[in-house]
Amino acid sequence: MLREFKLDIRVRYNETDGQGRVHHAQYLNYFERGRVEMLRASGFSYKELEKGGLMLVVSEIRVRYLLPAEFDDDLVLTTRVLYARGARLEHQYQLHRGSDLLVEADTEIACIDRTGKVRRLPNYLQFSREVRE
Repeated sequence: MLREFKLDIRVRYNETDGQGRVHHAQYLNYFERGRVEMLRASGFSYKELEKGGLMLVVSEIRVRYLLPAEFDDDLVLTTRVLYARGARLEHQYQLHRGSDLLVEADTEIACIDRTGKVRRLPNYLQFSREVRE
């Protein structure tokens, strides 16, 4: 499993508000795209994980908005895994436009089954040691 992944994002018109800036809730979708694409780039499929009866759900999120993104901006989202053990993953995100840091965030993700019961992460998602910085 990769510990860091970069995703290019171009801001679409429908992601903006009346002022032409990315709506604050849209960043949560960007973070989810980063997690899903990081998994895919690691050779795994979120769709297959769900077919196997497991889901990764956000249990906590912290977002710091620093600068606005606007329609047609080219952005780079960096997604990092800080921790992956037991039933929990922690991610860190940084969204840049060029050298400008626009948004940074952290999420805690829980692994559950279809009944909502907490389950261990599959072995391929776990790190053998803590990777927090």
